[in-house]
Formats: sequence, C-alpha cells, structure tokens
Amino acid sequence: MLLRKELNRSALALVLAVLTLAPAAVEAAGASLCLMEPWARISLRSPITTTIAAMLVDRGAQVRKGQPLVQLDASVEQAALAGARYRVVMEGAVKAAEARLAHAKARLQRRDELRQQNYISAQDRDDAEAEVRIATADLAEANDNREIARLDVLRLTAEVNRRTITSPINGVVTERLQHPGELAQSGDTGQAVLKLAQTDPVRVEVVLPAARYGKTRVGDLVTVRPEPPFSGSYKAVVRVVDPVVDSASGTFGIRLEIPNPKGEVLTGVKCSAEL
Repeated sequence: MLLRKELNRSALALVLAVLTLAPAAVEAAGASLCLMEPWARISLRSPITTTIAAMLVDRGAQVRKGQPLVQLDASVEQAALAGARYRVVMEGAVKAAEARLAHAKARLQRRDELRQQNYISAQDRDDAEAEVRIATADLAEANDNREIARLDVLRLTAEVNRRTITSPINGVVTERLQHPGELAQSGDTGQAVLKLAQTDPVRVEVVLPAARYGKTRVGDLVTVRPEPPFSGSYKAVVRVVDPVVDSASGTFGIRLEIPNPKGEVLTGVKCSAEL
C-alpha cells in the first residue's frame, strides 16, 4: 500500500491560479481559492505474488476499515492449516505414550519388589528403570509435537489471512485495476489491485500569498464553499500552517479539515475559503 504523494505547493499554486473562478472576485469577497480533496489516496497492492480468487468490491463501493476487499488464492495454505489443526487434536500418540509410561512404571515397581527379595539381578531392575525414563521422554515428545502443531496453526492462520486484502481506511473505491484470475504482484513495482480514497475527513488545501502569513493559526474555523454548480457551505478547522514560505511562488500553504462521517461532502472540486 502506497500513499499518493501530495501536490507540490508550487504546482498547487499554479493550479489555483488558472481556476475558472475569478481570483479578483474571490479576494474581494474576503475569500481564498482552494481545492477540496480526499484526506488520502491509497493504492492497494498484494503482499504476495499469487492469483486473485475473488474481488469483493467494485468501483464506487463504500468501505470500512478492516473490511475484506480482495481474496487471493489460499488453497495450499488452507489445506496445510487443516492438517495442523487436526494434529493439535490428535490424541493417539499421547495416549500411546501414556500407556507405555504406565506399563513401564508398573514393571519397575515389580522389579523393585523382586530385587528386594534377591529374585532378580540389579541389572534387571536398572533396565526397568531405564524403560520408565524412555517412556517419559516419549510422552514429552508426543506433547511437544502437539505444541508444535498448535504453533503451526498460528503461523498458517496468519498466512491464510495474508491472502485477504482488507481496507486500511474508511473511504470509497475509486479504481478497480485487476480481476479474478489475474496475477497479483507484490512490491512497489507491482500493479495496484485497487485504489481507495479516504473521504472522512475532507482535506482542503489553500495557498495564500506570503503577505498574509501569521494571520491564520492552527485551530481557526474557516467557512468553505464549493464552486458552482455545487452549493453549500462547510465549517473547516485549520490543521496545518506551513512554517516555510515557498520562494518560487511567494506563497505558503495551509490545510483545512472538514468532518465527513456520512460522505456528504463532495471531493475533487474547487472551492473558496473565507479566512
């Protein structure tokens, strides 16, 4: 997953300069030109190179954080997981080891009694004790194998979960770039499977002339109005005031935030901000 790089401030200033909304009219009204954008744009790539089994969403779908979006092929891992789960509940090896240990202990007890009456040699008694130690080790090995199987279940469960691509944000699917049956590739050079936009909150980028530096502070409330044909007004909060003025354009940027829990605020549009 890669966050899309933000617009360079100089480039954003150039974009705002050529907007169809007349800058003079906007400034006369005490407002500044701005852009209403998603808070983040995300490209989702596969963590592994494998076949896409199912696409669970399409373009335009509203998604929640943690929601499954893409199912990758996991047939091999699921089969291995089923085997590991079965080994966890297998009791044959443990019960057999317990039975051998119980028999060895009973045999040792009889050998102790016979040895005390000098009916058997000390070697026979020691051999019986050795059998107890071996049976004890066999039981420990059987229990160790069950614990290893339990750890395998955890590892294979994680592997199976990696075959499901989930949403890292609350937002909307903006592009669907691959389809079931295609090969999903991992790494930065691999093709993205989906592209998402985080629409809550909405990010508003404003570029101001250097002469206005210091007149806007973090936490200030600002009224933002989208450009016609869109209507409405929204209350935004100043979240970032750039501490450095861009020398090339003689401007500095501020970032506003508009809460958008219901997705009612349209993004990707030009606007004016009443500072």
